Amino acid sequence: MSLFFIVALPFLGALLPGVMNATGRSSTAGVTFTVSLAAFVGLLTNLPAILAGDVVTARVDWMPLLGLNFSLMLDGLGFFFALLILGIGLLIIAYARHYLSRDDNMGQFYTYLLLFQGAMVGIVLSDNILLLLVFWELTSLSSFLLIGFWKHLPEGRQGARMALAVTGMGGLALIGGMLILGQIVGSYDLSVILQNRDLIQADPLYVPALILILLGAFTKSAQFPFHFWLPHAMAAPTPVSAYLHSATMVKAGIFLMARMWPVLSGSPEWFMIVTTAGLITMVLGAVIALFKHDLKALLAFSTVSHLGLITMLLGTGTAFGAMAAVFHILNHATFKAALFMSAGIIDHEAHTRDIRRLGGLRTLMPVTFGIASLAALSMAGIPLLNGFLSKEMMLEEAGHTVLFNSPLLVPVLAVAGSLFSAAYCFRLIGHVFFGPVRSDYPSKPHDPGAGLWLPPAILVVLVVAIGVAPFLAEPFVKLVTASVLGDAAVVPDVHFKIWHGLVPALYMSVIAVVGGLLMLAIFNPALRLWDTTPRPEAKVIFEGVIEAAARIARGLIFPLHNGSFTRYATIATVVIVATGYHAWTTGVVGAATRAVQDTAIVPVIGWLMLVAATAGMVLLHRNRLLSLILIGIVGLMVSIGFVFFSAPDLAMTQFTVEVVTIILMLLALNFLPNRTPIESTVFRRVRDIGVAVIGGLATFALSYHFMLRDAIAAPISEFHLANSYKGGGGTNVVNVILVDFRGFDTYGEIIVLGIAALLIYALTEALLDGPVRARLLNRKPDQPRAGDKHPMMMVVLTRVIMPIVLMVGFYIFLRGHNEPGGGFIAGLIVSIGVVMQYMASGFGWTSARLRYPYHGVIGAGVLIAGLTGIGSWFVGKPFLTSDFAYVRIPPFEKFELATAALFDLGVFLAVVGAVMLSLESFSRLARLAGAPSDDQPMDIDPSRDDDPAPVSGKEA
Repeated sequence: MSLFFIVALPFLGALLPGVMNATGRSSTAGVTFTVSLAAFVGLLTNLPAILAGDVVTARVDWMPLLGLNFSLMLDGLGFFFALLILGIGLLIIAYARHYLSRDDNMGQFYTYLLLFQGAMVGIVLSDNILLLLVFWELTSLSSFLLIGFWKHLPEGRQGARMALAVTGMGGLALIGGMLILGQIVGSYDLSVILQNRDLIQADPLYVPALILILLGAFTKSAQFPFHFWLPHAMAAPTPVSAYLHSATMVKAGIFLMARMWPVLSGSPEWFMIVTTAGLITMVLGAVIALFKHDLKALLAFSTVSHLGLITMLLGTGTAFGAMAAVFHILNHATFKAALFMSAGIIDHEAHTRDIRRLGGLRTLMPVTFGIASLAALSMAGIPLLNGFLSKEMMLEEAGHTVLFNSPLLVPVLAVAGSLFSAAYCFRLIGHVFFGPVRSDYPSKPHDPGAGLWLPPAILVVLVVAIGVAPFLAEPFVKLVTASVLGDAAVVPDVHFKIWHGLVPALYMSVIAVVGGLLMLAIFNPALRLWDTTPRPEAKVIFEGVIEAAARIARGLIFPLHNGSFTRYATIATVVIVATGYHAWTTGVVGAATRAVQDTAIVPVIGWLMLVAATAGMVLLHRNRLLSLILIGIVGLMVSIGFVFFSAPDLAMTQFTVEVVTIILMLLALNFLPNRTPIESTVFRRVRDIGVAVIGGLATFALSYHFMLRDAIAAPISEFHLANSYKGGGGTNVVNVILVDFRGFDTYGEIIVLGIAALLIYALTEALLDGPVRARLLNRKPDQPRAGDKHPMMMVVLTRVIMPIVLMVGFYIFLRGHNEPGGGFIAGLIVSIGVVMQYMASGFGWTSARLRYPYHGVIGAGVLIAGLTGIGSWFVGKPFLTSDFAYVRIPPFEKFELATAALFDLGVFLAVVGAVMLSLESFSRLARLAGAPSDDQPMDIDPSRDDDPAPVSGKEA
């Protein structure tokens, strides 16, 4: 299966659980399971190529000039992590079906889970660091939704915010580090970056890039000092916790360090930072885990500890350390997912996770006891289980690692971490399952159905199988290690065996296990000592830092951003003018190369009219209606100016925009007093006049001097003029720029335009459904209204003109590629024609004859434009690359067919929909405000059947 489909399937499948939610819990889980299974099977179809040592790639140029390409790469490392993500994901999906209660929205849960799964698969398969960063941030956002799924729990909301804040901060650092690597190498493709180790490490920016990338990895994988967020994420449902801790989220940082290992490791900076952070995290997490009473909190800190173990192994920079890290990633995923699901079973049946309220479950829950005990013993490093093998390899590597010139520091800390790790594993088994059966369980515990215990049991089978027959995992681990190292030839020639003889690692392991048993024996006095020992609380520190940052931000922002547009404009104008003046006085300005041209009398008259209208608007701006008329005059004069300077496209656009905006603002003014109150003091008005004059003079001076001098570099317009026809197939350069050269900008603009219209609609709906509706119904106009609301002459004229307007709009649309026109102008012209129907015949008459909602028109426009851009991918071209051809169909002359016409159609529909939705929204308010009294017939809005009669002023 194509890598594109493997990545896309979870995202596409995320649309299904919400749709299937009404059909039942089993159907919802079934469709989610099927989507993940399809991606899993698709991944396995690439296994023969991976086993042969090949690298499977897929690539589509997205924005190649920016270095952003949708390129994917599947090697041994990517296959390994994708296998964990999708394989364990299948078990989590099946487990969640039986774990979640009927009160939980299962469709929403599975939607979030598939989005998260897709983001994780995208990370491990990305071959472009910019694409990897997109998926990286998607994991932060989707994990936020999963961690905070139980929104009714304050700790759930807090844990989600904390996780998003910490991992989001790391994500910003990661962006900076990755961009530095891309600049050093000259490419943003990972496959290229991974081949330039010497170039990267010789660059002076290597250390800053390394620190930034490690910040991203450490925050994601909860390494010290960012370890505190992960335990607070335990407020999530247990299926989420099991997934995050075993195969996803926290493993993203580990994956990143493994992926970048060939180019970042081996330097003293890498060794010191990564090894030290891993060791501290390993020991600190294990110590804290031992004294936690909540089962999930214990397991969470154990995850922190084991992530530190893996980080330490990667930090050593040796091939054996990398292989041990890969092996432990596999083993940790199996036993940790099984342990979390076992903790969920206990919580599900006993209704508590507090170890102090448990005990004696060995006889009450024998199946759960067997699963949890085997997984916990594996985590403790007991022989014949897979955790023992990778722990032995870790101790072996630790015994040969010298840190801070001390050959004992790493081995001692590694044994200490293993000792506490064994202790909390023994505590989990002894304090939860052994001891007498209690009579005060919150709920009588018993083994659940197979739906809950079968998924962790499958993982425990792997735990035992790998532990008893390690040779089964050896080829695959070495294959993945070769991908981490970047060279299969340097993979250590060692064999995975249960017995390696009486080696130092064995003695270290025995010390750890025996020490763990002794620590469990003295647990109670150790707990009292732990409780009485003062120590910093990471959560309190984090909240204090966040609050301090918020106070500083408020102190900086509120004095500047107080909601006053006048203040914003003043500050911006003064800063821009001051900066420009400094540049002008300190720079070198050449002599003028052009003479001032003679000006005819007609342009001077037009300029004087423009100045007069502008000055009148400034002086008379408190009269809202008059100032709006003057604004229209200014816009009209600007349109004439565009005509004078041979820019008919701009003139047509400006003119049609003026008509639409004037009508829109007239509708808005209907709800405002005719005059603007005086709110500014005399001093502020004088100040604003001074700033405005200075800004205007500075703009005039800059424009004047630029027009007297030739450009230093060739203007971009020369490229557009030279390539408009041969590159875009059109002679109208302006339209070709909009739909081809800068089509991505236009696409973004129509999306923003549609969003703005939808926001206006949403605000209108809120007003119509709230107390404002009653006020509008009782509103008395301050001026007498005309008796004839729909003059017959205007009604007939607009209905006759409408077909003509549509024909003109169609003509303007078709000619846009070669003559002045295009989708944007055509959309405005058609919008004006429809607006005329509202004005002449009324809201009710016009709305009753609309066959398509404006929301759908906006959506259709954006969809058509987007699909047109995506279509270029199928011929190997970047997004929104247009194509054209000339055809002849007898008896017609030869004419052009261009894909840009489809994109322009999307622009046309989006503009029509956005403009009309905005105007319709204001029209509904205006119509409601002008509702007749009780003794007059009322033209009821057909789109609403709940128009109440006017209420009394007291009720309003």
